[in-house]
Amino acid sequence: MQNNNFSEVFVAQNLVILKEVDSTNTFLKNILSNNEPVPEGTVILAESQTAGRGQQQNKWYSSKGESLAFSLLLKPSFLSLAQQFNLIRIVSLGVYDALLPLVGNSLKIKWPNDIYIGDRKLGGMLIENQVQGSTIKSSVVGIGLNINQNNFPDWVPNPISVKQILHTDYDLKALMFDICNRIGQWYIKLMAGNESQIQDAYLNTLYWLNKPGRFKAQDAIFGGIIKGVSNAGLLLLECNGKTTAYNLKEIEFLNK
Repeated sequence: MQNNNFSEVFVAQNLVILKEVDSTNTFLKNILSNNEPVPEGTVILAESQTAGRGQQQNKWYSSKGESLAFSLLLKPSFLSLAQQFNLIRIVSLGVYDALLPLVGNSLKIKWPNDIYIGDRKLGGMLIENQVQGSTIKSSVVGIGLNINQNNFPDWVPNPISVKQILHTDYDLKALMFDICNRIGQWYIKLMAGNESQIQDAYLNTLYWLNKPGRFKAQDAIFGGIIKGVSNAGLLLLECNGKTTAYNLKEIEFLNK
């Protein structure tokens, strides 16, 4: 295990690089469970991740030397539980801001926190919160991105990588530093209470916003239009003139 300390960016003041780990989120959570002192902004970067996880216990495919997989620790005790979706917003925006200059305007955030290029998935995030009272004591933020892959297993749904767009390899660590820096910038805005700016920025990047799409809910397939996301993070979907709010487990996007 290699440990590097540096102070150029807020969110990666303490960087731990692992040759191989099952999951960077699990590794960081295990340290926290042992009550070891871990400074806010700590980043765990894996050169190889063998059991990455996504939303709803989905597996996340990670290819050694080609995927970017890391976790960072935030301690947003200033954030109430009712505001926790803003944490998803600022992490998603940080990743989006770092990737936008590379891949262009086809980049979108698919609710709640997947990164898409066109209709193909570039990566996603898994945020696991530890709650104390009515606030968030700590957040372990896992980020996985397809960067230098040319090939994916058949079980990976609609993937795409930066290399498939740029036709060249990209420096994984440099991109991680840029993402951390940009997340840090949004995190500072969140600390300052700039919720409306964060919510507007997130909405402006949203996949399928104000466009007709196909969805599945309660075994029914139907057409609808995404009109926004509530303050609590529920997807607002208009169907036949009626707007309904859905949480993550209640709605499924059906790719075009």
